[in-house]
Amino acid sequence: MSRDEKLRRSYYKVLRDEMDQFVIGYSLVDSYHNFLREDKRYPFVETREMKPRARIPSVEFECQNSFLILFLEDVVDDQHKKYIRFFDINKTTKTNLLKHKEFPSVMDFNRNVKFLETDGFFDFMRSLLPVDYALLVQRDVNTKNRYALTHFHVRVDWPIADAAEDLAIYLRYISKDLYEKGDKYAENFQKKFFEYHGVPLMAGGRRTAAIVAAQYLRKIRGVKTVYVGSSESRALLKLGENGLSKFVLARFSRDEVKEIARSAMISQNSFTKNYAIAREGKKLVCIFNANYDYTSHSLPPEGGRLRELNPDTNWLTVSLEQIIPRPGVYKYPPIPFKMIYT
Repeated sequence: MSRDEKLRRSYYKVLRDEMDQFVIGYSLVDSYHNFLREDKRYPFVETREMKPRARIPSVEFECQNSFLILFLEDVVDDQHKKYIRFFDINKTTKTNLLKHKEFPSVMDFNRNVKFLETDGFFDFMRSLLPVDYALLVQRDVNTKNRYALTHFHVRVDWPIADAAEDLAIYLRYISKDLYEKGDKYAENFQKKFFEYHGVPLMAGGRRTAAIVAAQYLRKIRGVKTVYVGSSESRALLKLGENGLSKFVLARFSRDEVKEIARSAMISQNSFTKNYAIAREGKKLVCIFNANYDYTSHSLPPEGGRLRELNPDTNWLTVSLEQIIPRPGVYKYPPIPFKMIYT
């Protein structure tokens, strides 16, 4: 990479950290308060749902914010419009936004608000997140290193079979065609495609679009990050160059808080102030993050030789579990805490 490219990569990652903070807040903290306003109990994710290959209850919760964001270091070129559907009609212009009357801020729309570093950017993004399909944030072609929310209502139209085929070729389970080893083999690999991206086979529309998009965006240069919030999983899934991460809300008892604070060498007061987003009786509600690594079965083989698929092997393993500070906290780091297999 040139020094210019390294600088842009660094800038992208700084902005992505800001995006992480916003998305975690919108997906989890805001959703929690949505339930409180409706006088409903929050449906906390069970630890078994965080395990690889876990089944998630197919119940949609209206109070849980759902969304899909594609955030690119570079630009989606016009050649990709066949599968990533972004056109002049869904650019973030005032003319296009006026067609969607649910956005109260449109009449005062300032075209600079679409740039990520501006003060009103995240308020602008928040107003667009409820729109179906995806938001596209990418480098602005008219400036050198600015990033903008350029398109909304972006559809991902790449067929699942094509996405699975692309992954199968990369992992050397096939040579060129998904069905070259028969229908059953192709069916099994499509199931593994979902597992590879950390979602169940029958995942809802946004999560399926997210993993298809993550696979397709490998064709585009630079770092890419896909965020998806699901009303079924009650989780935020982040797909990027380092694999995948899941964020959920979790409750911790007084004894657990005491242990966690001791391991982090901070007071229980500091833990409550910087990590808890709410209190439920004697328990604290915090943000729990799990990162997943790929096993040898989901990495390209040495020498690039073809291999056979074994559907029973695990493709993901939990690599990191931690409690992260609530959005907006800068001086406190994530605290390692194992809970998925305990």
